[in-house]
Amino acid sequence: MRFLFVLILLAGTGIGVIYPWAMTNFSGHEIGTWRVYEQGRFRPVTVPLSGRDAPVRVLVDLTARAERIVSQQRTILTLTAAASGRTVLASTLQFNHVDNPRQASPQLPDKIFRDEAGVIAAVSPGPYVFTVGPGDAEDIPMRAVDLVLRSGIGETDSRARPVGFSLMAVGLIGFMLSLRTRAGRPENPNSQPPPPRWGRGSK
Repeated sequence: MRFLFVLILLAGTGIGVIYPWAMTNFSGHEIGTWRVYEQGRFRPVTVPLSGRDAPVRVLVDLTARAERIVSQQRTILTLTAAASGRTVLASTLQFNHVDNPRQASPQLPDKIFRDEAGVIAAVSPGPYVFTVGPGDAEDIPMRAVDLVLRSGIGETDSRARPVGFSLMAVGLIGFMLSLRTRAGRPENPNSQPPPPRWGRGSK
């Protein structure tokens, strides 16, 4: 039974955690990466998109000298995307859910935190202006900010996370109960070797 609960826990982790992460970061192909913040200055970038790029997932990489981002529900960055004078995406970014940031360089203590700004489902051919700016969070040691666009991304099933987390809970609870059951099981007297019939220790 313990092995079965371990399998359930692993299946839940794959469905609820690995699958959404892989769909976000690896499905489709990358259109490109643009530096939107460096040396204390933000700058908008203009990216030409075509209809065949849709849907486009908008990601933001924040490079900071920190092990993790603690924004206390405050906004670290804001992002807007506009085409033909019309806003097609507006988002706030907090980065506080990123548990495993990437190492920027083996020689530097900086870490790269990624957050998703959203998806542009329908793309009209033409230039899109992406504007990233600061939020209301303070004391975030930002080094650089990059805009990452991915095209043709797969759609994550909305049921994946709830189902995955439920399986993880069942597997973990079952595994812990199996450990307690095994620890509390009385010892079988027949499992002990019989006492010697002669010599030292005999009765």
